[in-house]
Amino acid sequence: MDGVQRDENRIGRIQIELADKELDALICTLPSNVLMLSGYWPVVGTAIAIATRDGAVAVLAPEDECEQARLGWADEVWTFQGGSLDSLQSITEIVRDALTRLGTVLNLRPGGKAGVEGESFHPSGYASTFVYGESIRRLLREAFPSMACVSATDSLDRLRSVLTGRELGLVRQACATARNAFAETAREMAVGMREWEVAVRVRDRLTSGTVKPHRSDGFAFCMSGPNSARACAAYQQTASRQIGAREFILVHCNSYYGGFWTDITRTFCLQRAADSQMTAITDAVLEASRAAIGAVRPGVRASAVDQAARQVLQNRGLGSEFKHATGHGVGFAAINHNARPRIHPVSDDVLEPGMVFNIEPAFYRPGYGGVRQCNMVAVTEDGVELLTNFQQEQTDLILN
Repeated sequence: MDGVQRDENRIGRIQIELADKELDALICTLPSNVLMLSGYWPVVGTAIAIATRDGAVAVLAPEDECEQARLGWADEVWTFQGGSLDSLQSITEIVRDALTRLGTVLNLRPGGKAGVEGESFHPSGYASTFVYGESIRRLLREAFPSMACVSATDSLDRLRSVLTGRELGLVRQACATARNAFAETAREMAVGMREWEVAVRVRDRLTSGTVKPHRSDGFAFCMSGPNSARACAAYQQTASRQIGAREFILVHCNSYYGGFWTDITRTFCLQRAADSQMTAITDAVLEASRAAIGAVRPGVRASAVDQAARQVLQNRGLGSEFKHATGHGVGFAAINHNARPRIHPVSDDVLEPGMVFNIEPAFYRPGYGGVRQCNMVAVTEDGVELLTNFQQEQTDLILN
C-alpha cells in the first residue's frame, strides 16, 4: 500500500511551535499525538514518535505495526519486538536502547530540551490501548540522560486545535461515513425495536466503505424516552428498552476515519403525530443549532458561539434544560471538553481557520426526555463549513 503524503503544513507548524518554546523536539506516545507528528495512527499504543525543530520525524513502532508505521511520513521508522518467550520485560526496558540510538540519528544534542505529553483524553480505536503514563519520563531520563524533558501540554493542545487540509479531509470522510449510518438506520427504525438494536445498526455501518490504508469504525449509542434525558452525562449508555411512538429517540455517534473523529447526535421521533410539546422543543434545539453555526467565523470568541445557541433556548423558556457547554474541539479527539476551541460561556478561545469542533445545543428534562442536535463544523477563511449537512429539519427527524 502507498503511504500518505508528507504533510508539510503540519510539520511546519510543529517546527514553529518548537522554535517558539525553545524546544529541540516533541516526543509523543499517545496514538493521536503520534498521528499528528508522523501520519501513522498506532493500534496498541506502544509506539513513540519524535519530531525535531529542524523538521525530522522518526517513529519507533512494534513489529506488528510496521506496515502501518511505514504508511506515515516519518524519515526513520524503527521497530521493536513487543514480547518474547525468553524473557519478561516491560515495554520501557524493550524500547530504551533503541530510543537512545534513534536520538543519536536525529542529532538530539546533549543539554537540549524536549517536550512531552501531560494529561489528556485519548480516543481508543482498539479494545485495549497501552498508555506509558509517568513511565515515559523515566524512560526518557534513561535514554537521554543529558536532555531536559518538560511538559508540552499547551503546545500540543494548540497544535491539535487547528487541522491541516489533509487532516480536515479525513474528518470529512468520517462525517460522510456517519451520514450514511444515520440515514440507513433512520429508514429502519420502528416502534418496538430495542435501543441496542438501533445502536448496533449505526455501529455496523461505520466500517463500510473503508478505503485502505485508513481504518474506519466508531461507537454508537441510543437512548429513548426518559432514558434520553440522561444523555447530558459525561458518557452515553444504551439500554434494552423498547422504543415507542411519540417519544424522543436520541442517537449519538463517534465515528473515525484514519484516526480522525466525529461527535454527532440526532434525535428522532417515530410517527408523524408527534405532540406539540415535542415539536416545539425540537424546533427550539434546531433553531439554537442554526444560530450557533451562523455565529462561526474567524476572529469570533468561542463564548459568542455558545451564547448564540444559549440565547435561543432561553428565549424559548428552555434555558435551564440546556445543561452543558455548546461544544469543544473534535478531530484528534472524539470527546474532550477541554479540547480547543472550547465553545463555553466563559471561554476566551478565539476561532481560527482550520479549527474543527462540534455544536451541540440540547434539552434534557428528567423523567421526560432529551433532545440534542450535535453537528460538526470547520472554521473557514471567511466563515464556516457544516461538515454534517444532513437531518437538519423536523421533517428529517420525525419518521414514519
